[in-house]
Formats: sequence, structure tokens, C-alpha cells
Amino acid sequence: MKVLVTDPLGKRGLAILRKEKNLQVDERPGLNGKELKKAIGRYDAIIIRSGTHLTKDVLGAAKKLRVIGRAGVGVDNVDLTTATKQGIIVMNTPEGNTISTAEHTFSMLLALARNIPQAHQSVSAGEWRRSAYLGEEVTGKILGVVGFGRIGREVTKRASAFGMNVVVFDPFISKASVKEYPIEFTDLKSMLKRADFITVHTPLTPQTRHILDAKAFKLCKRGVKVINCARGGIIDETALVAALKSGKVSGAALDVFEQEPPVNNPLLKMTQVISTPHLGAATQEAQDHVACDVARQVVDALNERAIKNAVNLPNFDPETLKSLRPWLLLAERIGMLHVQLHKGSLKSVTIRLAGDPARFGIAPITVAVLKGLLTPICGETVNYVNAPAMAAERGIGVSESRTSESGDFTNYIEVAVMLGRQKNVIGGTLFGNQTPRIVRVNEFKTDINPTGYVVFIRNEDQPGVVGKVGMILAKNKVNIADMSLERLKIGKKTFAMTVINTDQNVSKRALGEIKKFRPVIEATVVDLN
Repeated sequence: MKVLVTDPLGKRGLAILRKEKNLQVDERPGLNGKELKKAIGRYDAIIIRSGTHLTKDVLGAAKKLRVIGRAGVGVDNVDLTTATKQGIIVMNTPEGNTISTAEHTFSMLLALARNIPQAHQSVSAGEWRRSAYLGEEVTGKILGVVGFGRIGREVTKRASAFGMNVVVFDPFISKASVKEYPIEFTDLKSMLKRADFITVHTPLTPQTRHILDAKAFKLCKRGVKVINCARGGIIDETALVAALKSGKVSGAALDVFEQEPPVNNPLLKMTQVISTPHLGAATQEAQDHVACDVARQVVDALNERAIKNAVNLPNFDPETLKSLRPWLLLAERIGMLHVQLHKGSLKSVTIRLAGDPARFGIAPITVAVLKGLLTPICGETVNYVNAPAMAAERGIGVSESRTSESGDFTNYIEVAVMLGRQKNVIGGTLFGNQTPRIVRVNEFKTDINPTGYVVFIRNEDQPGVVGKVGMILAKNKVNIADMSLERLKIGKKTFAMTVINTDQNVSKRALGEIKKFRPVIEATVVDLN
């Protein structure tokens, strides 16, 4: 079997590949575009980093390809839809850079506290201005941590060793599952008001984009310092500039930016800001870890020993996968819908199957549901292999059942989720054995196409609501692709749920206008892409 390596890979990883007698390994770094399209058809597997782009066009020529190995976390340079349709397993290595990123974060925190880069630059220029670079001790200070996954936990260990008090905001983590850590859980507003330093460790999702914005900075202590070694876009850079100019934020340490490399970014001209060129995973050890991880995963997959860290599909034979794939898609979309539509800490999940989805066994559907639930929370770090472990890590209870009774539908998936103290139920089926549809959202019977951007509106049933919402969307240049309307009488009042699929994402401004319309009780936009 032939393996193509198109980006630099550590020597230890290459040695693992070359040790396999049934593999031929070809290193062709920098191969891309037309040349890659011409070459890829001869290979069973390809190993890449961020430099190689596996587009729909390139993958269309990959007739033999069975495995794509990404040495790193992000797979945005791979067309996952095309890879999945062609039955190609896409694997990443989400754990290899944990320690390196945590260490870099704490290095940035200390450098920020003691003005080390600025002082170095001053001494290099022949100056000796000791009083100009007065710093502060971190001992006894409050570190606010946004996101308590693997990296957030490693940062916390280091902060505790330095005598810092750690306050954590992560609504998707069970307190019981992390009771061994010396931390205090709190809500975002409380954390912002108390923290002397704030560090973010979440993936970039619609829920975390600009989580630190102008409103957030207003809540902070004057003189707070912020660190971002996670993803550009978690901090609103325009708001950060304003907060730095006003003195609300006294310093920022940034390893990542909304545009990379940053071009004409005002943050780079501010003396209170220290920056590095996305170096979180840039250690020899981290590079070795991901190289070895991806090499082992590709070897195991090609030899049909094991599938680890697959981001697109679990391992099934092609015929079973063909029948199961639409149900997996539906299950994943139900999970994604739950956590975006309903708020609160994720406590437990109950999955009930009837008819066709049950004949494949409950396990693959459960994994798909968990992946969907965790994707808006954990982003690209969650996949079909690690979703159960990540759910357990967060203290999420999972129960499953099969039933012959499914109400109006012979074939049916129903997922009940406890978010905080609220139980929410979403059910779905396939139309024509291929097209996923959501047919129940709590007490409402529905007919929803779970794809793309979807606006959910709960309102009092009054004339003119649909027309007004349509006008608001049109004014904001948002095109309606599909719509469904369901009504429910509770006591003497009738309530409606209006669900609108749109071709474009709905801006905060447009959503705000919808919310201000008096009959509207609640309006939410979910991203099911």
C-alpha cells in the first residue's frame, strides 16, 4: 500500500511508517493543486498538515484513497463532505499539542505580567529604564479560564502552582467530573467581574465567537489582562483595541488572530500587546507527538486493526454505511440542534430508537448524537471515536433504548436531553429513507429540514408575525429557503413555532429586530452546517 506525505512530518513519525513492510512511503512536501490532483490517484493514504488542501476537485481524483491523516487538530483544509461520500476516513490528532499549548499560554501570562518583551526591546535599544517596566506578581491573583477541556486543565495546574486562584466558566462541564481541580466554577459575568487575568481555551464556534466583546470588557475589572492561545475570533479584536485604549484592559498576549497572518492590525502597534505567530503547538515534542500519533493511526487503519480519531464516520463495511449514513446524519443534527436551541449545563442524554435505525444497533446512533451535542461545544476536537469519552469526561449521563412504539412514525430517533433543570425532546425520521427531517421539538409536531442556518421563533399566534419576520430578513438581505409553522393551544392561548431555513446566516442585528417584535417570545439562530 502506498502512503503520500505532502507536508513536513517528524522523523519519528516517518520511521513508524517506514517500519511497516507492506507500506511504500513517498515524501513530496509542497505538492498541491494540479500536481497533487495528478498524483493522488495512486495512493491508499495521505498524511498532511495545514499546508495541503484536499479540495473536492483533488479528492475527486483520489480513486484508491482510503485514509487521510491530519497531523494536528484542524481539518478545515479537507473537504469532509466529499471525503465522507467517497468513504475516505479522515483522522486528526487532537491530543498531541496539549502540554505545549498550555505551557505557551502560561509563558505568555508571565511575560504579560512582567513586561518581559517590552523590557527586552528596551535593553536591546541601549536603554536601562527599570521603573518603566514595573510588573505585577501573579501569586494571589484571580485567573479566569474560559473553557475547561484538556488545555484549560493543564493551564489551571500551572496557575495553581504559582499560587493563583482559578475561576472557571464552562457551562458544558459537570462539576463532579473535575472535583480534583482546585477551581471555582461560576457564570461568565461573575468570572469577568472578578478576574485579574483571563485566558480562553475553547474552539471557535458560533457560541464562542467574540465571547469577549465590548459588553464583556465593560464587566471586567479596570486593568484586566487577557490571553488568547486558542483560536482567533474568540476575542473581538475591535473591542479589544478600544478596551486597551481606554485602559479597561491593561495588556493582551495573543498567539492567534482573526486573520492570520495579521495585516494592518492595530493591535500589533500597541505597546500593551505582546504577540507570537501561532506558536502554541510549535515545540519539538508536540511535533513529534502528532507525527507519531498520525503515523500509528494511518498504519492501523490501512491494516484494518483500529480506527482512532476519525472525524467523519465510524468504521462500517460500505453496504452497511450506505444505509446507515442518513440516520447518522440525522442523529448528529439532532444533537447539534439541542445544544444551540436550548441553554443550560448538559447533564444527561436519553436516546430512543424505533424501526430501521435500531437494526444497526444503538451504539453508532448514540455516538452520532454525542458528536452532534459536543461539536458546538468542543469544535473540531470531537469525532466519532472520542465523542463517548469526551461526554464521560464532562459527566454527561447516557441511556439508550429500543422500542416498537414510535407514535406517528415507523422509523424514528428521539433524543431527550437534560440541560440544567430543563428536559427537552427532539425527534426525527427520514423521508424516502434518505432525507432527514425533524418531526418533534418538545410539545410541537414539526416538519423541519435540519440543514444550514435555521431560525427558530416561538411566538403568540397572532396575524402578521410571519410577514413581519419576512420583512426583517429581507431588509437584512437574508433569503428564506424553507419554512414551517406549527401551532399549539395551551389553556386559552395559542402559541406558534415558526421555523425558517435561510440561505445566509442571520446577523445579531436582524435577530435583535425579530426579538423586539412584540408577539415574539423567543428567537434563536442555529447553525447546522
